Amino acid sequence: MRQLSLEPLTKDRFAPFGDVIEIAGHSGFQINDGMATRYHDLARIDVSQEQGRPIVSIVTARPNTPPYLVNCLQRYPLSSQAFVPLTGHPFIVVVAEAEADTAAAPKRLSAFVTDGKQGVNYRPGIWHHTLIVPDGDAAFLAIDRGGPGKNCDQHWLKESERVVLTWATGDQRAL
Repeated sequence: MRQLSLEPLTKDRFAPFGDVIEIAGHSGFQINDGMATRYHDLARIDVSQEQGRPIVSIVTARPNTPPYLVNCLQRYPLSSQAFVPLTGHPFIVVVAEAEADTAAAPKRLSAFVTDGKQGVNYRPGIWHHTLIVPDGDAAFLAIDRGGPGKNCDQHWLKESERVVLTWATGDQRAL
């Protein structure tokens, strides 16, 4: 089985797939009589295809047990999909670029690990794995699309396409 190294999630590395939702690197502005800071426009939410509307949900996830195998990917062709951690647990993000041929299998997988404060917003059509949470029960604010139309495709990887996740060189955490 092929191995795929986890890299730290950064805005530049994740740009082909969507947005990293985080405060770092953004300047905020004061609101509420100076009692709060707003970090504005951190992600491009795209839900308008086929009369879609934005919906906000909370998703809970149990910790995954290593080894972390990637055997199925999903995508949302009609909308972006965002996950913002509420519990501070790092999570693993596995993605593949959208192909011009929408029937094509996902290729060129990339894997990232968040710092527990970062969220992600997948662009429409980006293949991604379900939430992988290494440590503890986690909760996420999810922002995606409600409305008519089929908005979730799944692709089960052939045995030869499956991968196991490993930490990047120099990271000593056990999977």
